Amino acid sequence: MRDYKREAKLASKPKIVKKRTQANAARSKLGLKVGDPRDAGHIKRGGGNGSKNLKAQSKSSNRSHGGKVGNKAGKAAGGRKSKPSKKY
Repeated sequence: MRDYKREAKLASKPKIVKKRTQANAARSKLGLKVGDPRDAGHIKRGGGNGSKNLKAQSKSSNRSHGGKVGNKAGKAAGGRKSKPSKKY
């Protein structure tokens, strides 16, 4: 069962508010209206919300990149770590 009180507390934390305002600003820059099925995706990870780093893409394709960084493969949030290579 959902704990709505807990969700309300989380949504009001400064870190979450900042993340949400950045996401809203990115959507605004791309001209995505409420109800548009697309997301504001980032071309470079960690590149910020500059107009050259944003692209409109489907929600499924945007959210399927969750956690892929470098050699870490997989779509799980945070990425699945690959086995470390043995160096002799």
